[in-house]
Amino acid sequence: MHNPAEKSRGLLEMIVAMIVMGTVGYFVLESHLAAHDVVFFRCVFGAFFLVFFCFARGFFRNTGLTRKSLLLAVLSGVFLVTNWVMLFASFDVASISTSTVIYHTQPLFFVLMGVIFLGETITRDKVAWILIAFIGVVLIVAPDMEEVSFTASHIQGVALAIGAAIFYVIVSIIVKRLKGIKPHLIAFIQVSVGAVMLAPLADVGAMPEFSGGQWSDLIILGAFHTCLSYILMYSAFQKLSTPLIAVLSYIYPVVAILVDYFAYGKAMSPVQIVGGLMILFTGYAVNQNLPFLVRAKSAVSTASSRPE
Repeated sequence: MHNPAEKSRGLLEMIVAMIVMGTVGYFVLESHLAAHDVVFFRCVFGAFFLVFFCFARGFFRNTGLTRKSLLLAVLSGVFLVTNWVMLFASFDVASISTSTVIYHTQPLFFVLMGVIFLGETITRDKVAWILIAFIGVVLIVAPDMEEVSFTASHIQGVALAIGAAIFYVIVSIIVKRLKGIKPHLIAFIQVSVGAVMLAPLADVGAMPEFSGGQWSDLIILGAFHTCLSYILMYSAFQKLSTPLIAVLSYIYPVVAILVDYFAYGKAMSPVQIVGGLMILFTGYAVNQNLPFLVRAKSAVSTASSRPE
């Protein structure tokens, strides 16, 4: 068990990371590049900032890496980059709202895989809160759900989003097993693997045509949405339980809705506001171990003490 101070730090790290990640869509859209190109440059710039930071802090000395942990870190990088590419690709073949809903089923996979592979226990109350949080996500994207059409491309988009969610959970579970290794170093290995993986696919020949705005968007994606956010997130993974990580992950879509409003003038509807409140409250409920339903224990005990 983690001590209260460590858990509180993990909570803060995860919340900040999710807030930063909630703005990623804005910079991806503003870059006006293909999904795999965005991911490639995100990895390149992310690796640049991370290697500089790790070198400055001396994290390349006494890394704690073994052959097994290095292989696990590399493997997590493969899953991470695949997650990014699949998610962005799903936006092209299905509606963004559908892909978002499907992708945010990841907390359910978190709980399932946490129980199966990490030996964690999960109460019915936490399962119920996570389901309520998922309903909140559905309510947030509900205004756009009429765009859904069950065509072959839609089915492909749903499959890609499900795959992205599963790969994201696998990355998180692997990282939880890399205790004792600086999250900065883990993130550096992952994005370095991503840069190598996507180099053959990247349209580097178009680089001279990139505008200053595009370069700025890509650098921000590397410095903040990759370097800063993943350092915080992976550090939090090592301090928090899987169910709590699952619920806090819902902060991401809430922030994304706010970004839509302030950046593009898309106002939240009453239904979306209700969904956002549901998501935020479930995070509090899981953190405070609140029961999903108030159980009348006194009534039960009184009934059992009655004479026959």
